[in-house]
Amino acid sequence: MPSPIEILPGTLELLVMKALVGVDSMHGFDILRWLRSATDEELVVEEGSLYPALHRMQRRGWLVPEWGISDRGRRAKYYTLTVPGHKELARQEQSWHRYVSIVGKVIAAGAAA
Repeated sequence: MPSPIEILPGTLELLVMKALVGVDSMHGFDILRWLRSATDEELVVEEGSLYPALHRMQRRGWLVPEWGISDRGRRAKYYTLTVPGHKELARQEQSWHRYVSIVGKVIAAGAAA
């Protein structure tokens, strides 16, 4: 199995929003666990990156936090994706698919001789 890769700048918010689609809410540790599982442990997301991103997303109105009790009996902040968050996710997904397509074209074309 290849070694885990670092997350590309500017993609963490997209990945977090994707983790929150279709669930009522999730706390930070569960988001990290979901990202590890969804990427077969190939993507490295550190807590030191996640929590500042969650706070940024909250300030932008993409997430709403609510305090609750985790399955381990600890107090935890649970995050829910807002309507503006869903719109931002759609925008970022479209942008990401376009970027991947363009980079794919460059890779497929190879170097000009």
